Amino acid sequence: MKKLLLLFLIFFSLNALAQDVDYEKPPVFPECDSQDIEALSNCFKSELSQFIFEKFKTPQIVLDENYIGNVFVLFEVTTEGNFKVVYIDATYTELKTEIEDVFNQLPKIQPATYNGRPIFKQYSYKISMPLESPSAIQNTSQNQETNAVSKLEIEAKSEYDNLNATIKPYENQEYSSTLSIPFLHSSYAKFDRNINLVGTNSHTAAKPFMYSEVAKYYDFKAEKEALVKKSDGWWQRKLFNEHLVQLQGKNYWFTLDPIFDLQVGKDSDADFNSTFNNTRGFYVQGGLGKNLSFSSSVYESQGRFADYVNRYAESLRGFGPDPAVIPGRGIAKRFKEDAYDYPVAEAYLSYSPAEFLNVQFGHGKNFIGDGYRSLLQSDVASPSPFLKLSTKFWKIKYTNTWMWLKDIRTDVVSDKAFLTKYMANHYLSWNVSKRFNLGLFESVLWTNSNDRGFDVNYLNPIIFYRAIEFETGQGAGNAVLGATAKYKANDNINIYSQFVLDEFSLGDIKGGKKSWKNKYGYQIGAKYYNAFKVDNLFLQLEYNRVRPYTYSHNTIVLNYGHNNQSMAHLWGANFSEAIAIARYNYKRWFADAKFVFGSRGLDFNNGTDDFSYGGDIYRNYNDRPFDSGVEVGQGIKTNIFHAELQSGYIVNPATNLKLFAYLSYRDFNPNATAASTFENNTLWFSIGLRTDLFNWYFDF
Repeated sequence: MKKLLLLFLIFFSLNALAQDVDYEKPPVFPECDSQDIEALSNCFKSELSQFIFEKFKTPQIVLDENYIGNVFVLFEVTTEGNFKVVYIDATYTELKTEIEDVFNQLPKIQPATYNGRPIFKQYSYKISMPLESPSAIQNTSQNQETNAVSKLEIEAKSEYDNLNATIKPYENQEYSSTLSIPFLHSSYAKFDRNINLVGTNSHTAAKPFMYSEVAKYYDFKAEKEALVKKSDGWWQRKLFNEHLVQLQGKNYWFTLDPIFDLQVGKDSDADFNSTFNNTRGFYVQGGLGKNLSFSSSVYESQGRFADYVNRYAESLRGFGPDPAVIPGRGIAKRFKEDAYDYPVAEAYLSYSPAEFLNVQFGHGKNFIGDGYRSLLQSDVASPSPFLKLSTKFWKIKYTNTWMWLKDIRTDVVSDKAFLTKYMANHYLSWNVSKRFNLGLFESVLWTNSNDRGFDVNYLNPIIFYRAIEFETGQGAGNAVLGATAKYKANDNINIYSQFVLDEFSLGDIKGGKKSWKNKYGYQIGAKYYNAFKVDNLFLQLEYNRVRPYTYSHNTIVLNYGHNNQSMAHLWGANFSEAIAIARYNYKRWFADAKFVFGSRGLDFNNGTDDFSYGGDIYRNYNDRPFDSGVEVGQGIKTNIFHAELQSGYIVNPATNLKLFAYLSYRDFNPNATAASTFENNTLWFSIGLRTDLFNWYFDF
């Protein structure tokens, strides 16, 4: 009985396995219906080859150029029995078009089946050029390839062409990205009111802003669309409305534009014929995904400016043969006899791993403040490498910046290399109420003393630098403290201020002797938007005052400067200044006016009086002439009046390309004459075409 049961189980199992054998049948042309199943595959290949041979017409260009090669076609037969081309690899577009036409003519056939169920089947097919008949191919033993291929192979072969399918019209992606808006006082004035409305939780001191920050308050796209010039021509769109190259696909975008600053002018005080600037370059920006953005701009420039600008540029020269440092741009070499060649490159990566955090690493400039000037960190010096960490939550924005700076003076050069120094600062902005903002600032600057390099103590983003300065040794660094405040009187008026403290002696202040140790400065200003109910009219008043010896140090390499320029106010220290600014824009037209009234205290440097009176931050303050009775304007007291008028037309809002006319008048009037300090009156006029991406400061 047991043996019979065992035989029954074995028979049942074998029968079940026989029932489960997979049965696959290829697609069937009508001409192959009578064929045995083993011959169906060869019949399918034969009928397909014959059909292609009969219907295919070799394009004339292929014949004319005597092309010899292969064309590969990936196709499938659907579950309904239709032929569908997936991918064609061919040298000529005409070949691709012809093959698609031939496959579209193929009849509907029986689909492939698996265990009786219709399935789709994918194949690769090779067509040799010149085209030969199927019989000739068989006689010459050339193998006609019509083989089933995997899905992975299909996708791999079509990957490159599918990239084009993902490209779509450009949608101004920069306006919602983590890119920084190029910092221009004139451009920022357009949306300054929007981000300063009473009740907003914006933080407006740390600049440049990201587009994504401002887009919550200002509609960049709507503003651009309002300025679009209707045109059908490609060149008109590129000139007046669009980026030269703009590409957007799945999870990426980028734009490419040329950079121009082509201008010519006349300086009434110069002995040369004309001023000029000739800048060419390119500007690339883009994004990968939603969180990573990048920007790069490269400038190649030659220029000759107003005589007082040229003299100032040459006074900034450092070690080596190069004759000048162009203010705000960088080291320049000689061009011809009396002009300068000054290349500049700026670039950065911007990454936001979370909504509340942004990290930027690059080579450029940063600014802290709500005014035209900054006493804390300004953009008047040359670009420098930086790492910036911005954290925003609740009513707080916390900005950390680390920078690598250079001292290029002959006295500090070693082995013909400029001295590297480092700066770290942090700025805490707190919206105390919907009208009042309070900011706290701390910065420290140090150099590579005792081979300490970039001191890791200052990498901690949450720390008090003043304490670390004492910890690392007396004279190891130069710490500066600061504070800012802003009050929104209403939607159209706000008042702002800054205070900077380099050194402070309470006893000396109480003593009333005006000690040199009281190194501080302050700023107060006001902005008036839509002034006097005139839309887009912006007015600004500002007063700055900085006491002598502020930003300087007894270890002269620890001054608050980079490339012989100040990292704060353009004038250094020992000055007072009042500024009035008006800006107006209407559609693509704009006009700006600026008036600066100031008083500075300069050094004599005449061989008899070589004391430091506190205006030059690059001088050792131990060279001071006295310890008390120190007042703003001491030394050669120099009154300065500077006026600028500029108007123009925005040619392309997408690239900020402008036609402009510029007129400035400068009255420089010292109460004593020295080798580099003498009375000077300059009237400077220039016109040009400029891609406006950064601030020029000629008001010194």
